[in-house]
Amino acid sequence: MNPALFLSIISLFVGFSLRYWINRRKFYRRGPMGVEGFSSYEKSVVITFFERVTKWISIGFIIFGLLMLWSYSKKKSSEKKLTQIKVENAK
Repeated sequence: MNPALFLSIISLFVGFSLRYWINRRKFYRRGPMGVEGFSSYEKSVVITFFERVTKWISIGFIIFGLLMLWSYSKKKSSEKKLTQIKVENAK
């Protein structure tokens, strides 16, 4: 397997997994009225800050994975064109 393809798949998996984990935590923190419940003000500040930073990191992983996937596809299409040119020139 090509390292670019492998790296893109891993980056996308990590990015989407982080987003899923954060959203799941937020969902289970909600009470019956739909309001998030924290035991203290300090915990709410730290947890929301941590989740916000982690969401930005996950977006970075997703963008990196998409760029690596794009570069892999560009490389594959250029290799395919090269082989077509070589076959045509050999005839």
